[in-house]
Amino acid sequence: MSDFQGMEDLLQDFLVEAGDLLSGVDNKLVDLEQNPHDLGLLNEIFRGFHTIKGGAGFLNAAELVTLCHLTENLFDKLRTGEMEISGRLMDVILDATGAVRGMFDNLEGGVQPMPADAALIAQLKAALAGQLAAAPAAVAAVAAVAPPVPATEPVAAPISAVPAVGGPDWDNLFNAVTGAVPAPAESPAPAPLASGVHHDVKGGAPEEEIIKAAVGRRTSDKPGYQGPTGGRRDVEKTRDNSIRVDTSRLDQVLNLSGEIGLTKNRLNSLRSDILNGRSDTETLHALDQAVSQLDLLVSDLQNAVMKTRMQPIGRLFQKYPRIARDLARSLGKDVELLLVGEDTEIDKTMIEDLSDPIVHLIRNAVDHGVEPTGERRAAGKSEKSQVRLEARQEGDHIVLIVADDGKGMNPEKLRAKAVEKGLISDEEANTMDERQSFNLVFLPGFSTMDVASDVSGRGVGMDVVKTNIQKLNGSIEIKSVAGKGTTFTISLPLTLAILPVLLVQLGQQPFAVPLSMVREILPIQIEHVQEVGGNATMVVRGEIMPIYPLCNLIGWASEQVAEYGVLMQTAEQTFILAIDGFMGREDAVIKSLEDFRPKGVAGVTTLSNGQIVLILDMKEILGAMGEARGVPRSAFIRDLEAAA
Repeated sequence: MSDFQGMEDLLQDFLVEAGDLLSGVDNKLVDLEQNPHDLGLLNEIFRGFHTIKGGAGFLNAAELVTLCHLTENLFDKLRTGEMEISGRLMDVILDATGAVRGMFDNLEGGVQPMPADAALIAQLKAALAGQLAAAPAAVAAVAAVAPPVPATEPVAAPISAVPAVGGPDWDNLFNAVTGAVPAPAESPAPAPLASGVHHDVKGGAPEEEIIKAAVGRRTSDKPGYQGPTGGRRDVEKTRDNSIRVDTSRLDQVLNLSGEIGLTKNRLNSLRSDILNGRSDTETLHALDQAVSQLDLLVSDLQNAVMKTRMQPIGRLFQKYPRIARDLARSLGKDVELLLVGEDTEIDKTMIEDLSDPIVHLIRNAVDHGVEPTGERRAAGKSEKSQVRLEARQEGDHIVLIVADDGKGMNPEKLRAKAVEKGLISDEEANTMDERQSFNLVFLPGFSTMDVASDVSGRGVGMDVVKTNIQKLNGSIEIKSVAGKGTTFTISLPLTLAILPVLLVQLGQQPFAVPLSMVREILPIQIEHVQEVGGNATMVVRGEIMPIYPLCNLIGWASEQVAEYGVLMQTAEQTFILAIDGFMGREDAVIKSLEDFRPKGVAGVTTLSNGQIVLILDMKEILGAMGEARGVPRSAFIRDLEAAA
């Protein structure tokens, strides 16, 4: 192996392993603050940090080694009993681990880490000498939640919904989705390499250039790579595309592939026999058995491949205790974050998209949900508040829960605040039930705070949460009890690669709607259709449901009258989707439309007969159509009577 290749592999392995180790150290430090006499926990922290320092030494990252060494000395003094844990000491240690993470970012960007902040080094040395100054009045929370970005890097934009292409031309869409897509724009030129310490490795290229090239080569190996962009974000995309898979799962895939190969050979043999004129009962029975065996093996292979994409959600959870601890300390609150269900597995591609929404929910719980210590004491509560982050699997869905034991939410105050900000009218507020009132927090621009702070109050966080959950074909619900606390429940499909759908029809054209939104299928009868608010409705078990003809929603001229209604439910409302017919349930393998995604289309799938079917994004369609989505009862009844 060449020196260059060896350095490249060492760098990539270090960044992955050390990143996981550092996240584990941060979590154990938060636990150690609650259990300062747990020597076993302290030893685990020491070993993890020592491993990080050793890896940095192999990379000749001198400044990283220096910072790790000073911090490691603090851990050693704590182990030997020469020092005791305090809130101020823990602040300094966590500042040091944050700086270490920033140096990892430098290495990912292809540069040697610069020296740590002089003030931090001074604090570490003062702590080692037992002369650490008293804590300042407030600890900045921003750095704890989002580590500082080096000046040479572009600042990442906040998460937001991917803008959709304008309204679709549904008549031509079926041809469009099978055509060519626009080529991606040319990437910008690479940014200049920041200066750093150069060392020759065995007389070869300078070490910093090797690190830069190692990262760059990994990026350029990606399919469809358009050229270097020179920023750390591109490196992160490369690393995000990697996945750790248990070898036993790969062995299962390999074994199933072998079985499928044997079945294929058997089918080829039977095909030759049939082409040569053999069509006796025994041959046909053997063919039927072989096809059934192939169907079973392909299903097993599909499940096995899906499992290779599944990762423990604990890898996502591991960064949140540090965030909750630092934010609570900056707000003067005593908060404990409880993690439940860390072994629950979820599609790897969803883990990255869930990161920011959960950060928003945890920040919201710590800032808005739980009360200050004095208020909790006056209310007869424990001074230490708890925020629970839980994950569990329910059927083909993953459920995530962020719950606090704080003051809860007041529906009346939420409605009043929304009216005050002009987000809803007085009339709308008067017709809202409790669930709809809670959902007001998801409106863009909604905030219960009169003055924005560094932490919250600008009315964008919860809007972002809802948008990103919907992008994952999920839903979010709120339950709150005054004085008891608030619970946010997120429901997500187990995987984004396969989506259970209901196939519905307009005329002879099938469409797919997510099965997770479907409650039941109803016949539409004239005597059951009523008019409420100018729109056709039906009463289902005491609930008044508006009727939205699918042809109206997508702008198609209906060739026949809707005979069936699909009772559907989103986070905001329940309604009846009027359709001409349905073709049953199917597990759709989703093909995304990344470069050409019309509004209201989540993707496409292919039926067994080869027909392309659009998977509708009902939430986006309803949002785009606004109040024009209903239909007057008179017009709806007229069509029903004409058909009769």
